[in-house]
Amino acid sequence: MKKKALKIGIACLLCVVMACSTSDEKNAKLQIWLTDAPGDFARVNIDIQSLEVHVGDDESDAGWKTLNVNKGVYNLMDLTNGLDTLLGDLELPAGKISQVRLTLGTHNSVALNTGDVFELSTPSAQQSGLKLLVNETLTAGITYKLLLDFDVARSIVLTGNGSYKLKPVIRTITRAEDGAIKGIVTPAASTPAIYAILNSDTLRTTFADSTGAFMIRGLASGSYLISFSPNSSYQPVEKANISVSIGTVTNMGTIEIAAQ
Repeated sequence: MKKKALKIGIACLLCVVMACSTSDEKNAKLQIWLTDAPGDFARVNIDIQSLEVHVGDDESDAGWKTLNVNKGVYNLMDLTNGLDTLLGDLELPAGKISQVRLTLGTHNSVALNTGDVFELSTPSAQQSGLKLLVNETLTAGITYKLLLDFDVARSIVLTGNGSYKLKPVIRTITRAEDGAIKGIVTPAASTPAIYAILNSDTLRTTFADSTGAFMIRGLASGSYLISFSPNSSYQPVEKANISVSIGTVTNMGTIEIAAQ
């Protein structure tokens, strides 16, 4: 009974991994991070409630995709001098993204160096959300980091009655974070486990899907040994010197796996 349960568990795991491999062929991963340019304040708290990214060229509401965001109050003064924090991420179809929409809650405030604390009113960012232009094209299989660079010194505005408003000035910076390798094994019935090995360390593992297609994501730049470990009816295969660069997908083409 234990052996049977183990076989069922392995089969389920293979199905999940194969489904992910198929998805990787079509999707990119987007991470949105927050950072801040320094300002002369003790604290600047912003209440982040949602993040959305617009996919495609048209302006329809159907193009907006919601990230799984870490909601809460963030002190921007903790994110200066190169520090940043992950707000959320999302798998989305490869292609163009045009905008990001940031929606704030009501718990926004600024603390001056004198110790005085003021609420920050942000009517547009709380109601319709603040739209930021991005205009980037994402490649399937690649992870991207989109940085929201908050210019706090220009974003905090002193009004005539002595109160403060938040008029966010945010620059968006997008960069690829990794590379990937893809290909097709034949025959697909060989169902190999595929290992990406760099300097004798196995960094990533995947499986070919039911068509023989595979993609290994999340790879740093370097020259890899790709090892194919098929089922017992077929012979293992290794391919050396497979080059990976950040922001690109290396296509290995078709890899033939011989029968035993």
